[in-house]
Amino acid sequence: MPHGPETFLPPLLDSTTGEEVTFVYEPYTQITRSSASRLSNPTYGSWEMTDLLVKQYPPLFHSAANVPSFIRAFSSLHNLKHLKVSCPGQDSGHRYRRNIVDYALISLRVAIERNRLLALDTLSLLEIHPGAIHYLNPVMGIGALPNSLKRWAQIRNLAIHMDSIPSGPHISTDHLKHLHSYLHAFSPSLRRLIFRWNGRRGPFPLSLGTESPLLESSPALACPRRCHIALQPLRFQKLRHMEVENTVLDASQVSSFITSHRRTIREFNFEDSDLRTGTWEEALSPLTRISGSELWKDKTEEVMDVPLLFSPVGLDKGQMEKVMRDNCRSRNNSPRPSHGGWQKASAKGRELFWGTPEHMKRFLRSSVFSWR
Repeated sequence: MPHGPETFLPPLLDSTTGEEVTFVYEPYTQITRSSASRLSNPTYGSWEMTDLLVKQYPPLFHSAANVPSFIRAFSSLHNLKHLKVSCPGQDSGHRYRRNIVDYALISLRVAIERNRLLALDTLSLLEIHPGAIHYLNPVMGIGALPNSLKRWAQIRNLAIHMDSIPSGPHISTDHLKHLHSYLHAFSPSLRRLIFRWNGRRGPFPLSLGTESPLLESSPALACPRRCHIALQPLRFQKLRHMEVENTVLDASQVSSFITSHRRTIREFNFEDSDLRTGTWEEALSPLTRISGSELWKDKTEEVMDVPLLFSPVGLDKGQMEKVMRDNCRSRNNSPRPSHGGWQKASAKGRELFWGTPEHMKRFLRSSVFSWR
């Protein structure tokens, strides 16, 4: 469900005074088969509001807000196992305005909660805007019921790729609070979690309660009575695999996460993540206390660049065998594999085996493509 000009919703205006009208949305979920019963109740709360929305909002909005159609559609997907949601392309200037995509997310969530999708266990939210988490929240979302969390408790695997919002003194942090609440809803049952910030690096999503912007009170940006309430730390009872990407975090946040999940976690990965304070040795220090030794440090993987090998040009069989023997001899003489193993080979051997710039030019000229 991509964002675009056709999904933008202008303010509702009173047809007589021209003033903006406030629209409080409550999903209409009653499934009726006869047209008479369907027309007996207003779809959007009152007949005046329904008439205003029909006249000023496009048909795409009414399709996105047609919750009964979403419920009927998902009632036929009894064996649905993996649900993927993608909402790319939101303009940064529209982050705090509700559009047609948001109404479609509300209808989608309600349809999932009102059907018996017993096979559903995997949810992927790929390229979603920060506000999408609020509308997909089974606890705080619009139209949520006391039993809405029951269907989402089946989810065992969760992947979220969310657009990041740059932090600043006048930037609201409500999207981080919504994210914290959304992840907390999956804490009893989740076993695999993958999270990635799209764009700029964002905070560690599993330790949002320790982020300084959320610890500081901001009465101008939030409710003055609740802005001082600290977020409860997240604790996933069955989490076995965790992966975060494109984050900036503290060593203390990593060590706290490992300590609190030491009985269940089997694998964690911090991809493209930077530490604000501390070192990675301090961040991973709980592994030493848990294992009772530092042997885990010797199991680090070694990564190296592998050159691209082309077929040799102008070499006969004898020259090729000599280059191979020189290369094997240089490897056997080195005490252990290392990044410097390639530099130990002779310059002539590398030139013959891997090719020179002239060799590359001859190779590309002889290929089926036209290179210039």
